[in-house]
Amino acid sequence: MKIDYLWKDRKRFLGMPLSFTRYALSDDRLFLETGLFSIRQEEILLYRVRDISLQMRLFQRLFGVGSVVLQSSDKTTPQLTLQNIKHPREVKELIHRQVEDAKIKRRVRVGELMGFDGADDDQDLDND
Repeated sequence: MKIDYLWKDRKRFLGMPLSFTRYALSDDRLFLETGLFSIRQEEILLYRVRDISLQMRLFQRLFGVGSVVLQSSDKTTPQLTLQNIKHPREVKELIHRQVEDAKIKRRVRVGELMGFDGADDDQDLDND
């Protein structure tokens, strides 16, 4: 099955894609793939993303790159950093839009956003 990616890039050194770390964004997941001979792939379901931040240090700005940091409720990858990517502001906004769309599609409850683990799914958070 082929996945249609909305965005793809590699971790860059001195502004050039000279690494074996690849990033990709689909409509519902963010992928991180590392390695040349032995490949490891991580993914985060977008509806689990809690916070997105942008880092652009002086050295990164000189080479036209930056890092986007995602905090999530994912157990295996609570933080994912897209390091040294091109157009980091645009990528951050694209991810933000996809996260919001994914949460609407999944009808994510307040409990997911507040960190409840689902043990009390019938809990009335509005006290109604």
